[in-house]
Amino acid sequence: MKGFDLFPEEHWRPLAHFGITNPFFNIDVETVVHTWVILGLMALLLLFVNLYLRKKTSVAHYLGTSFVDYFSKLCSQTLGMVSLKHMSFITTFFCFIFAANLFAVIPMIEEPTANINTTLALALASFLYVQYYSIRAHGLGSYIGDYFKPFKIMLPLNIVGKVATIVSLAFRLFGNILGGVIITKIIIMVTKGSAWLESAVTFSGVNLVLILFFGLFEGFLQAFVFSMLTLTYLSIALQGEGGH
Repeated sequence: MKGFDLFPEEHWRPLAHFGITNPFFNIDVETVVHTWVILGLMALLLLFVNLYLRKKTSVAHYLGTSFVDYFSKLCSQTLGMVSLKHMSFITTFFCFIFAANLFAVIPMIEEPTANINTTLALALASFLYVQYYSIRAHGLGSYIGDYFKPFKIMLPLNIVGKVATIVSLAFRLFGNILGGVIITKIIIMVTKGSAWLESAVTFSGVNLVLILFFGLFEGFLQAFVFSMLTLTYLSIALQGEGGH
């Protein structure tokens, strides 16, 4: 829509010098910068939490240990075993996605998860992790053999089914976060330039509601859903669909 640019983007074209200008090779500078800003903020937060974890009676120690204990039990119950590496992987997914959504309440920072490239990268990481440990658990021969079950003719459908998990994870997260961004930007654009509307939105608490819903509640929910789906796929890969 002319004059209604919701997402002005700046792209870096690293291969343009070689005559390769296909948009596939473009890098969204804004998303990359905001991702590293969020990672930096997470690192600072972890340093702060680490200092307070040493104080056994502090609130930070209680919250930190409760958080780790919850995910440890969740992973143990789902996988049927205690595994620090799997728990760390799932927890890292949750923390990054939640932080990416939550830190967007800071002015000038956009959610990296509102970019399909970010959610696709997360989905690919989840998929490759699950496939790797599925092969380790059952062997390469058994892993390949599963694609031909229950009949050899099912190979194409089984491959599509595997790839569909990547698309499902990526677009579920992307769609939900992007929807919140669009709604927020539309409200800002509608009220922009009108002192009366800006005052009404500010003093009525609409801004606060949007921040709490899309940044806190929706961000937490989508991070948890993505982590749980990854954990479920991992559990099926390790134990088999029959739970054996």
